[in-house]
Amino acid sequence: MASRAEPTDTAGRRDWRDVARDAADLALLGILLTLAAAPLLTAAAAAGTASAAVHDWTRTGSWPSARATLRRFGRSVLPGVPVSLLALAVAGLLAADLAALATGRVPGGPPALLVTALIAAGLIGYAGLVVVEVGGNGGGRWRAAARSAARACLDAPARWAALTGVTALAGLLAVLVTPVAVPILAGYTVAALHAVAGRRSVSAHASGRGPVPAHVAGRGPVSAHAAGRRPVSAHPELP
Repeated sequence: MASRAEPTDTAGRRDWRDVARDAADLALLGILLTLAAAPLLTAAAAAGTASAAVHDWTRTGSWPSARATLRRFGRSVLPGVPVSLLALAVAGLLAADLAALATGRVPGGPPALLVTALIAAGLIGYAGLVVVEVGGNGGGRWRAAARSAARACLDAPARWAALTGVTALAGLLAVLVTPVAVPILAGYTVAALHAVAGRRSVSAHASGRGPVPAHVAGRGPVSAHAAGRRPVSAHPELP
């Protein structure tokens, strides 16, 4: 996978070749994610490793090496097995509940179906934020990522809603596109989750809750010489 750190002209703008390179990298990421998650028990490890790769890419502009990615995946397989089983169980129960409500096999009607659908959407959005959080801690610390994501959802419901929208849109597209394109969509979905979560974090700092850190804003501190000012001496000369 290529780096996107180099500007394409003196103004730092990126042309269509950089966009195409990024699109190809994310498509390859989605294919590898799908292949690694195919045994189902490795689904959590695959998602965490892919999220960690996207985290590195968004922060540094380049992808981690294949050796580092394989090492991350190997370390996260065993810790991810309970997470995979839990996710499969919750998804199966929600799908069975929605199907029973939609066909009228259980009482409740449209109101119960709507409430269940909203609960399912909220859980999917929460799961998306957990994937983002686990990518930031190396791809394997699911318990810490779950706690951090729960606090983030309660502190910023709008962020939770935005991530829920991303996952819902990805699910809709997965139904509409051909099955061959679904693995490619997986890579784009992970990148979209990171983009939305990162944008919400920057917006929270910019809205008056604190200064935007240099590593979040993507720029370093500006020196006095770069700003066109002379540094002020700690001991000015007296007249």
